[in-house]
Amino acid sequence: MSVLEMKVPSPGESISEVEIAQWLVSDGDYVEKDQTIAEVDSDKATLELPAEAAGIITLKAEEGDAVAVGQVVCLIDTAAERPAGAAAPKAESKPAEVKEVAEEAPKKEEVKPDPAPTPKTESYATGTASPAAAKIMAENGVKANQIKGTGRDGRITKHDVVSAMAAGFATESTAGWGGTRDKEAKRMSMLRRKVAERLVSVKNETAMLTTFNEVDMKPIMDLRNKYKKQFAEHHDVNLGFMSFFTKACTEALNLFPAVNAQIDGDDMIMHNYADIGIAVSSPKGLMVPVVRNAEQMSLAEIEAEIKRLAIKARDGKITPDEMTGGTFTITNGGVFGSMMSTPIINPPQSAILGMHNIVERPVAIDGKVEIRPMMYLALSYDHRIIDGKESVSFLVKVKEMLENPERMIFGGKDPYEVLLGL
Repeated sequence: MSVLEMKVPSPGESISEVEIAQWLVSDGDYVEKDQTIAEVDSDKATLELPAEAAGIITLKAEEGDAVAVGQVVCLIDTAAERPAGAAAPKAESKPAEVKEVAEEAPKKEEVKPDPAPTPKTESYATGTASPAAAKIMAENGVKANQIKGTGRDGRITKHDVVSAMAAGFATESTAGWGGTRDKEAKRMSMLRRKVAERLVSVKNETAMLTTFNEVDMKPIMDLRNKYKKQFAEHHDVNLGFMSFFTKACTEALNLFPAVNAQIDGDDMIMHNYADIGIAVSSPKGLMVPVVRNAEQMSLAEIEAEIKRLAIKARDGKITPDEMTGGTFTITNGGVFGSMMSTPIINPPQSAILGMHNIVERPVAIDGKVEIRPMMYLALSYDHRIIDGKESVSFLVKVKEMLENPERMIFGGKDPYEVLLGL
């Protein structure tokens, strides 16, 4: 008997413990090499645990257990033979049998009207969610009748749920009031508990203040409408607002480095680079992947990197390393309809910029009232190292560059001032 001990791999440098969020197999099941057998939650992300070898699995930890990195969570008997029943689905023998019946059908006229649909439509698995899919559905209030399963025999897979949520669907059949007074206790994931702990810590341990301003989005919108088709064809990525905001922030951070700094004991750590965290929505909740060295990127490079990270977050494949080490964060509550909010700092950073929805409002332009697409901006900052003058000036500089996009090319300066050497 050859038994392989499967230990929890290290998800990241600073992570010493994870939680078994979901076993995707049962004790005594036969598993294939590289098959996903569990989902584990760290304090930064949810990760998949693949089987290191094929064999019969014996579970050594329960769902919800906190286990240390390097701890044995299951055993795999690699000498065990694959059960006869387990080989059939892998070899896809059922469709082959159906094909044989179809070929013999001409000899027996009664069988002719009965082709392959029966095993596919009449199955215990049709409309049944896999454990991973069921977890995401429960977290987001999605019902099985909203999703078409593409797995074996019509089973709903994790990919089906994620794809359906990304595409959007009608909400008439989502879970509503049940007419009862039942209550249900639901344990928070390790990720959610860590987020809660960090948020409370920020409120208690920082001198957080928020300053507001508004920006006229017409120049950016006009520029985007004029060049978005050409931009997409040339760079193979769409031109969105986030790249403009990221570029404006990196130029402003260069002018006001304290906004890009962090506190470490009695020291203030200054950064000669801008790693910008971009808050993105995922089935697991809000995640903040980091765009490294954004100050050196073009708009196209920023858009491509944000797209790459957002897809990985949506598919649950984002790594802890891709969500750590940011120096400044941008969050866009406007996509959910937020008019104004006070975003909470993402520790150990010292500031975060909140974007909001774009609303047409009457504003005074050169002494006349005009209707312009306006957006409120909010900058939350740690007053311990960022003075009011710096925070307000930073936000004004971001506003100026968004309302005059050409300033982004000249490091926040007016192009005529550069031309005249002023």
